[in-house]
Amino acid sequence: MSDYRFPSRLRSHCLSMKSIWTVRIGAVALGAFAYLLGPLVLVANAQAAEDYFKQNCTMCHSIGGGRLIGPDLGGVTKRKDRAWLIRFLQDPKSMIDSGDSYASQLHQDANGVVMPTPPSMTPALADSILNYLDAGPGASQSQVAEPATSDPPFTGADVALGKQIFIGQHPLANGGPACVSCHTLRTVGGLGGGQVGPDLTNELDKLGGRKGATAWLSSPPTTTMQAVFSKHPLPPEEILPLLAAFDDASHQEQPAKNSTALKFSGFGIGGMLIGLVLLNAAWRGRIRSVRRSVIRAKVRGEK
Repeated sequence: MSDYRFPSRLRSHCLSMKSIWTVRIGAVALGAFAYLLGPLVLVANAQAAEDYFKQNCTMCHSIGGGRLIGPDLGGVTKRKDRAWLIRFLQDPKSMIDSGDSYASQLHQDANGVVMPTPPSMTPALADSILNYLDAGPGASQSQVAEPATSDPPFTGADVALGKQIFIGQHPLANGGPACVSCHTLRTVGGLGGGQVGPDLTNELDKLGGRKGATAWLSSPPTTTMQAVFSKHPLPPEEILPLLAAFDDASHQEQPAKNSTALKFSGFGIGGMLIGLVLLNAAWRGRIRSVRRSVIRAKVRGEK
């Protein structure tokens, strides 16, 4: 009996049946795993979309809380088809530049503010965000808090402090750079401010008033601003006086066109003239001494 062996055909058949059952069991296990993991993946995607929305979108949009800089996104998937929304989220500016009528209307309603391209936006992420928005009002949406704003009118003290913060006389509490390093304002005087960013004189109106501007400064959506102020956020007690300074500047008389450029040119020419005078005074005596030594050497040589 110990020497008995199955026929090769029967042995091959048994091995074949074993392989089939192995594949079947593996498929069932994989299906069960996917069935159990599926809800977890959906929850993870929903959480990622919610976190992304809070970090990148709440400064300009609310969900059912009214318009900020951009439109209220409550029910947005009922106002426009999903494919269009996914394309827009990936590159808003190109959609506006293409002449799309709906994108152009959004641009106009935002007072000319172009929605920055959301960082790391992919079709899959855009779809997850739309699913998050499509969920409608609920616990997750109620956590998207709008930045607090102050209703009382701006005071003179608010304006004065805002100007100091803008030009850097009053350092920012969290160590951020002064606004004047990148922006200018009608009331800062002198040579104005930096030219990297826009003039902020009329930005309060462009950003939808105090509510929208507060949301913007609380969590700036532009790449340059995010790189700086994500680590050095502006607290409400600094945002309010800055808005007061913006508001005050918007009500001041418009200066003569190109006055800043003329001032800069005047200072440049004046500085150049002063430099030439100083160089002349410094080198005049030295040139004379060189000439004198040359003449003396020549006289001695002739003698």
